[in-house]
Amino acid sequence: MKDEWKRMDFATRAVHAGERMPRPDYVPVVTPVYPSVGYLYDDMDDLDAIFGGTREGYVYTRYGNPTVTAFEHAVAAMEEAESAVAFGSGMAAIHATLLGLGLKAGSASVVARDVYGATYALFGKLLTSQGVDVRFVDISDLAEVESACAQVRPTVLFVETVSNPLLKVADIPALARIAHAYGAALVVDNTFATPYLCRPLTLGADVVVHSATKYIGGHGDALGGVVLASEERREAIQEVLKITGGNLGPQEAWLLMRGLKTLPLRMGKHCANALQVANGLARMGGITRVIYPGRHDHPQHSLATRLFGGQGYGGMVAFELLKAGQSKVFRFFEALRLCLPATTLGDVYSLVLYPTHSSHRTLTAEDRERVGIGDGLVRMSVGIEAAEDILADLRQALAAASSE
Repeated sequence: MKDEWKRMDFATRAVHAGERMPRPDYVPVVTPVYPSVGYLYDDMDDLDAIFGGTREGYVYTRYGNPTVTAFEHAVAAMEEAESAVAFGSGMAAIHATLLGLGLKAGSASVVARDVYGATYALFGKLLTSQGVDVRFVDISDLAEVESACAQVRPTVLFVETVSNPLLKVADIPALARIAHAYGAALVVDNTFATPYLCRPLTLGADVVVHSATKYIGGHGDALGGVVLASEERREAIQEVLKITGGNLGPQEAWLLMRGLKTLPLRMGKHCANALQVANGLARMGGITRVIYPGRHDHPQHSLATRLFGGQGYGGMVAFELLKAGQSKVFRFFEALRLCLPATTLGDVYSLVLYPTHSSHRTLTAEDRERVGIGDGLVRMSVGIEAAEDILADLRQALAAASSE
């Protein structure tokens, strides 16, 4: 081809030179980023076979991408899943999962009441408006869960391993038995626990979802979601992705895969720090309640110990400020110097969030009260800084907010 370039116009050379080099005889240590939208084959029958699903390969990035596939395989290995499919966000992953499992007008779902605010809105507003019967339940009350399942025979029972933001722990084996007894698929959002603490598919769950933006990525620089399931269920969810187009980009997939490599190291530190911070907060004046599954006063402490196998109890802590409304919580946030008031979690940084005005803002005041989210509740994602420095920052901010 080198001599052919000489016979071609400068504009043609600018477009094509350097592309589609001969296939290398080496393998890179780190998976490359493949930004290409389209893919070429010498034999058009190969392209046709890939479109037809009779052989593996890539034709168009909405149908698949090599960097994204590498990320999917990596997460599947961590979750002990048959297969995975990645999405551009955690919410896209949840929505496509529900559609892929057959949730539609006339069908029903049973959902943990204190799920992430956007998830609550997805079920309580969007899906309800489309004719889905949605029943919210206290996921820690197995009798209530079974009663709801018996009444509506749901297509899906949806829970979070550790709920957002009240940190209730789901008894996944028991919930799987209930779901399957009534013909439902158990879908578990494992974002807070991560596969470091819990692998729900091994406990009877049918589908696991993650906001990969959080602990899987771990650095606050990439948005993504991922679904783990059997190959049969993955294919149905993948078809929804092809149609709706909520794809994960290759650059984001590369960043998330890079973050996944240090998940065990980060989660160990997150868990250790969170326990120290939770215990430290419980000793501070001006705090009325501390919620952390690693504390013996947590209602599901024994369950968390059993599910998580001694690995820890997660990096999330919730606490309530004494006699606090929005203005006092805001003063507390504004006084922080190390901890960051940002609307995300799972980063290496310590992050605080006010559910009432951010993650659960779409809920009405009545809905928040029903769930148990008070006006003084703070959700904290404990980072990997020194725990003593985190506590010192919380202490000084609490004093500043209480002095006004």
